[in-house]
Amino acid sequence: MLARKRFGQHFLVDPGAIADIVDAIDPQAADHLVEIGPGRAALTQALLSRLPRITALEIDRDLVKWLRARFSSERLALIEADALTVDFSSLSGTAGAQPIRLVGNLPYNISSPLLVHLIAHRLAIADQHFMLQKEVVERIVAPVGQSAYGRLSVLLQTYYQAQWLFDVGPASFDPPPRVTSSVLRMRAHRTGSAPSLVASLAPSLASIEKLTAQAFAQKRKMLRKTLVPWLEQQGLDASAIDPTARAEDVPVEVYGAIALQMDQLRSINSIL
Repeated sequence: MLARKRFGQHFLVDPGAIADIVDAIDPQAADHLVEIGPGRAALTQALLSRLPRITALEIDRDLVKWLRARFSSERLALIEADALTVDFSSLSGTAGAQPIRLVGNLPYNISSPLLVHLIAHRLAIADQHFMLQKEVVERIVAPVGQSAYGRLSVLLQTYYQAQWLFDVGPASFDPPPRVTSSVLRMRAHRTGSAPSLVASLAPSLASIEKLTAQAFAQKRKMLRKTLVPWLEQQGLDASAIDPTARAEDVPVEVYGAIALQMDQLRSINSIL
């Protein structure tokens, strides 16, 4: 089965890397595990050696046909779908059902959009273990003040604890990508699980996206010339922002607090 460029496919073939990923996931028999993009099933097979059944999402119809011929539906519940359009909350079943666990070697061309798509479903997901381009992982986990800290850092750290686990080199894939990959673990903040206010009261994604788009549009400029005037125009309190700072100097918690202000203002305006 040949990799298709339009799907950004690079199939994981290294047994050592596969074993490391499975060990990091540490699947338990009762887990409802969902794999995004099983491809040639190298990771799928390893997971099925530890689990009685998993669910998988695959967009490539030829791979869907191949997978259905290889695995019984009792062991692999295969859904032919684009992960960017899937309602992941529905996969966990009814309210109170066990959260799903997500895993996948994500195509580089959809990784950031998919991670943002999953934010809306985060409370239905116990954890996420993804293989991503190393550069993307660096941006996701970057602390405030580093050059890699940017819009994606704030968007995802607002809602998740993210842990960079280990790197996987190009030779572990067929065909080999031109970049190094990394495995990332993500767990959504829940009440009491994080020191920031977003653990108990999360701002809407719409507000965080709008705020960070404004803040990082001209990230090298001081915020007194970009974000602060914009906040004041919106009737928002900008006192938590150092006007001489740049976007990369503002902690996630401050962006979260301002986004909550935006939510509250929107709610007030909708009532008036």
